[in-house]
Amino acid sequence: MDYKWNLSPAQKEQAQHGEVMFPLKRYITILSDLYPVTAAHWHEEAELTLITKGACTYHIHLDSYNIAQGDILFIPPAELHSISTPAGTEMTSTTFVFHMDFLTTSTADICTVRYLKPISHHTLTLPCVIRPDHPAYKKLREIICAMDQAYEEKKEGYEMMLKALLLCALSVLLPYRQTAEMRPQPEDERTAKLKLVLEYIGEHYSEELTIPQLARLCFFSEYHFMRFFKKYTGMSCLEYIKNLRLEKAASRLAQGGKSVLEVSLSCGFSNLSYFYREFRKKYGMTPKQFIKEVPTLPFLPEQMYSAGSVSPQAGSRLSSTDTVS
Repeated sequence: MDYKWNLSPAQKEQAQHGEVMFPLKRYITILSDLYPVTAAHWHEEAELTLITKGACTYHIHLDSYNIAQGDILFIPPAELHSISTPAGTEMTSTTFVFHMDFLTTSTADICTVRYLKPISHHTLTLPCVIRPDHPAYKKLREIICAMDQAYEEKKEGYEMMLKALLLCALSVLLPYRQTAEMRPQPEDERTAKLKLVLEYIGEHYSEELTIPQLARLCFFSEYHFMRFFKKYTGMSCLEYIKNLRLEKAASRLAQGGKSVLEVSLSCGFSNLSYFYREFRKKYGMTPKQFIKEVPTLPFLPEQMYSAGSVSPQAGSRLSSTDTVS
């Protein structure tokens, strides 16, 4: 397939997936040693993902799952999630990101009222990890393959076909649904606190941020906050902030028009030597080398919405994306 390399979704994403009249987009995501993490994020859209190569760990809500090639994931709207890969491995996945409103009608029919709205509101929970031994796996994988083909060929009416296939995918998972009561309320409270912190970091990453300052947002002690953050994101808070700033910097360097010093300062790095050192550690080259190499890179960091911009729309990931147009 001839994919167009581009940018993938991010952490409270400001990105629009697809078009207003067709809010669906396919993403081909690649995680490797160069970019091993998609930071904790969420978005208004749902995701249906097939792991096509390698292995990774998915953190969904407050649970962790070891994911292998062939596994399928369904992530409902506004669900906090992140991805990480082991050192020395590469993970590739195909993800369809779609807004649930794409599947509804202008009238309140039984499908919307009984199934689609409850999925959006998390009062009806579908399984998030579907492995090859799951009863729904074979049919669901056939549906994803059909979606991939329809998206690739873009024949007349392919938008209607994709909508029908998504509805079919959800219907296949419905017999294995759970009720909202199965999720303890304290878990939702912790998720809300984490989202609040991630959103704040995303809005203030260019400013000085301290652990005491962020801990106060959650009404936690510094010690409790640091343990809490690492447990549910897979990295320390300071690592998260540094990673976000580096992604923002790389994206701005790729856009051109600003000096390395201007970019580093605008992304929260007051020490240029430290910025150079950390940038090289993450991307394997200096900022100036990165600017020269940009045209040949197979993917770029997030631009407008990287590892720490947040809303009920998502963390960051380097990936290839296949655009709708």
